[in-house]
Amino acid sequence: MIGNITPHMPEKLVACLRPGAPGLLLTAGADDFATSAYTWIVALDAQRARFAVDEGGSTMANLQRSGQASLQVIGQGDISFIVKGRARALKPRLDAAAPYVIQLWEMEVVGAKDQSWPGVATNALTYEWPAAQREAMLGMEQAVYKEMREAK
Repeated sequence: MIGNITPHMPEKLVACLRPGAPGLLLTAGADDFATSAYTWIVALDAQRARFAVDEGGSTMANLQRSGQASLQVIGQGDISFIVKGRARALKPRLDAAAPYVIQLWEMEVVGAKDQSWPGVATNALTYEWPAAQREAMLGMEQAVYKEMREAK
């Protein structure tokens, strides 16, 4: 560990991401400006994370061009991390996300930076679905997390 940077995800981050959690996917555009996109993230272990990417957007183009990605995770308590690594497409379409076309990508973690501040608690990043869609979207989200963990 170098200061607040580790070569892998610490166990408290893996525990937060193992069941699945929303986060931000950060990439660099062709113009070198940072871009961010909401995503779903799961951790398989301390070295591998999976995330979802909408097909056809600038985020996907950035990933296809460079393979570099960062994931920003903000969870309950003192979970505030940026995880970086090399990403590759794993599955062209998450079945559980239909009718949306969302790809599954996997990151080989090369570093995790703890951005928490001692004594400061954070609230988890969450989605607030419209009332009429809430139950269906929560069900889809859980099915997506399951598929993300189990994909080969």
